[in-house]
Amino acid sequence: MKKLKNTLILFVIIFFTFNSFAQTNQEADKIIGLWQTGSGKGRVQITKYGNKFSGKIVWLRDPNDAKGNPKLDSKNPDVNRQKNTTIGITNLLGFTYEGNSEYDNGTVYDPENGKTYKCIMTLENINSLNVRGYIGFSFIGRTDVWTRVK
Repeated sequence: MKKLKNTLILFVIIFFTFNSFAQTNQEADKIIGLWQTGSGKGRVQITKYGNKFSGKIVWLRDPNDAKGNPKLDSKNPDVNRQKNTTIGITNLLGFTYEGNSEYDNGTVYDPENGKTYKCIMTLENINSLNVRGYIGFSFIGRTDVWTRVK
């Protein structure tokens, strides 16, 4: 009887642990999708890899330069990447879900100036994402509000 009781207790613990994990994953995955930047100049597709999240530029309002050629990542400090087109750049990398609709420990790359910043993202609601890039401390930074594209 004691063995049955211990087995039942173990089963209940495993069940609730798995259920809690599944709910956390569902909550975390709400960020996945297509987002338009605050300026409206670009759209970023946020995806999940493992237990982290990243984003790739998939659309630009003005995808071509003055000569009609696709815009390049010309301000990237890595010379080998300066010939890459801006569309296709991974500009969000390494985010982990911290709970309370917050994603941290990631970086955001700005192709307009070639700089990478620490970043924290907060899902305000299902259609509004605060993306805060900063140097050093998060209170010294700038927040851009992105809107989900349906």
